[in-house]
Formats: sequence, structure tokens, C-alpha cells
Amino acid sequence: MYPLPQSTSEMLSPWEAGIFELMVFTGFVFVLMALILFLTSWLGEKKETPEKLRPYEGGVIPTGFARFRYPVPFYLVATFFLIFDVEAAFILSWAVAFGKLGLAAWLEMCLFIFVLLLSLIYLWMKGGLEWGPAYRKG
Repeated sequence: MYPLPQSTSEMLSPWEAGIFELMVFTGFVFVLMALILFLTSWLGEKKETPEKLRPYEGGVIPTGFARFRYPVPFYLVATFFLIFDVEAAFILSWAVAFGKLGLAAWLEMCLFIFVLLLSLIYLWMKGGLEWGPAYRKG
């Protein structure tokens, strides 16, 4: 039988005991992963066929060259999508904390939305939202 600790300072706190148990569990997981990876590479078949070497395309046999150039408006719209996506996260977090922030934060959010509206109007006027064929005048 183990000797009982003489004082409370000799005992492990629940935090320290939990860390030790977590480290042991993590060690077991890594050993099991290494064992499974070793056994599958050692026991598995190693036949390279043209079918296995073909890139996976969701069951469709690939044809042609996979790399093609994206049109420039794609990058413009993608950039504005990212900007407006981040804007949605800001407005959502502001809406969650609306009760604690007060009138000053409401005015700041109105200014923020106004600037975003100006950027959307700029994008629209520059033709960044038009995906059809471009027609030149005269």
C-alpha cells in the first residue's frame, strides 16, 4: 500500500492530476496512431495501376488542362467578397454587444456601414459587378 501524504502540499492538485492523465492519454493515442500507420504500410498492397495514378475528379475522367486563367473581374469580386464578409462579422459582434455599447458605438457603426456602402457604389460604377461580355463604345 502507498504511504499517505503527510501534508496537503504533497498531494497533487486536480489540475496537475488532470494534466498528467491528459499526457498519458496523448501518449497512448500517438503510439496507437504510429502502430496503425506502420501496420497498414507493411501489410497493405502496393500495386500502382494507371487508374490509381489518375487524379481524382469525383468519378469524372479528367480531360484537358486543369489550369486556366481566371478573368480579372473574378479577383475584384473575390476581394470585395472578403471585405464584406469581414464586415458581416464586425456587424454581428457589434449587434451582440449592442446593449452595453451605447449611442457612440451605434454612430460609429453607422459610419462604418456608410463607408462600406460608398465602396460598393464605387465597385458598381467601375463595372466590377458586371460579368457579361464587355462592349466598347464607338
